[in-house]
Amino acid sequence: MEDMSLFSMIVYGVFGLFALVVFFSSWFTVEQQTTAVIERFGKFVRIATAGLNIKLPIIEQIAGRPNLRVQQLDVKVETKTQDNVFVHVVVSVQFFVLKEKVYDAFYRLTNPTKQITSFVFDVVRSSVPKIKLDDVFEKKDDIGDAVKKELTEVMDDYGYNIVKALVTDIDPDPKVKESMNAINAAQRLRAAAQEQGEAEKVILVKKAEAESESKILQGKGIAGQRREIIAGLRDSVEQFKESVQGATSQDVMQLVLLNQYFDVLKDIGASNRSTTILLPHSPGVVKELGEQIRDSFIVAEQVKGNGLDKDSKVASVS
Repeated sequence: MEDMSLFSMIVYGVFGLFALVVFFSSWFTVEQQTTAVIERFGKFVRIATAGLNIKLPIIEQIAGRPNLRVQQLDVKVETKTQDNVFVHVVVSVQFFVLKEKVYDAFYRLTNPTKQITSFVFDVVRSSVPKIKLDDVFEKKDDIGDAVKKELTEVMDDYGYNIVKALVTDIDPDPKVKESMNAINAAQRLRAAAQEQGEAEKVILVKKAEAESESKILQGKGIAGQRREIIAGLRDSVEQFKESVQGATSQDVMQLVLLNQYFDVLKDIGASNRSTTILLPHSPGVVKELGEQIRDSFIVAEQVKGNGLDKDSKVASVS
């Protein structure tokens, strides 16, 4: 009897433990933005959503937990451009599993990332060889749009939605990058030289304009100075003739020339740095110069008078 009761207790204990294990294994939780694929003896039964769920113990199993969050796959593709330059293009594909197509996403594709990578390679290697290297950087958005369009048409049937395909990096060969930098530097130096030449041209033009205006103003000043000198001499001659009875204009002119002669000698003697060499001369030279000027005036008056007489005779004859 004691052996039977001990055996019964062991059986009941094992059965109770088994019942507890079965009970707790029937319940499971699914995290937010995640689903659980339930199979019964290897056959798909249902999709469990987020929260607390129940399944038949032992009979039903969780085959997988597809993630519904947006995922990113970076694909690095080596290809060449139209001008035969090899580049590495990195395309970042953002995608997620459609909630209503979890079955297709889980069962129809064994490795979705590998499938996406294959399509990215195909699109990039068919698009970039048609574009020159300089244009690849400008048209990277067009390349990304082409990748997105191709993937959207294909992956939608497998339960995946493509959010965006971004070309995040374009890396040419190091030697090509060095040559591109050298070309860019040469272009900038040429532009700088052109700008410097234009600046020097403007400076020279402005300097020439300034010199021209300066000479114009200087000429106006000299002309004004001469007008004032002539006016002053005219006034002096008139005052001298009024003060000295019988004085003629020639006498006044000889006196003015003599005064200027002595003023020049005074200025030369007062200068410490003068290098002027004076030849033998006398004040009589001024007199001779005055006589020459006077004779010139007399001749001019005679010519003028003869011209008037001639005109008058012609008028009388007519």
